[in-house]
Amino acid sequence: MKNKTFLLGFLILVLASCKVAPEEINYGSDACYFCSMTIVDQQHAAQIVTKKGKVFKFDASECMMNHLGDIDNSEIAIFLVNDYNAPGELIDATKATYLVSEGIPSPMGEFLTAFETIGAAQKSKVEHEGEIYSWEELMDRFKD
Repeated sequence: MKNKTFLLGFLILVLASCKVAPEEINYGSDACYFCSMTIVDQQHAAQIVTKKGKVFKFDASECMMNHLGDIDNSEIAIFLVNDYNAPGELIDATKATYLVSEGIPSPMGEFLTAFETIGAAQKSKVEHEGEIYSWEELMDRFKD
């Protein structure tokens, strides 16, 4: 009976630990998986979650994009980025619009910023200049 109880408890623990969901980023203490810098910028951080539930946190969208070159992207369940206009809020990276503009510095110096809507990115482009990218265009840009 003790073995069955132990086995049941173990299975529950294993199933609970394989949850595929994002984790809160602890700004000021979590480290970037790609470059090891402390994540402090609430407007540029990013996160990916694998289909097995492993979470990778990044201090900048460009660190996430560079890391994607090192892994099998088909294993990723969730891509998230901070919305520039809502600091600390993670949004679906595949639906975001991106602006590369020297007018908006990012932690790793690639000037990559995510916006929840194309309208928000276009508004920021008017103020800061730069080039707008969709998720697909950004993926192509980082393949090179």
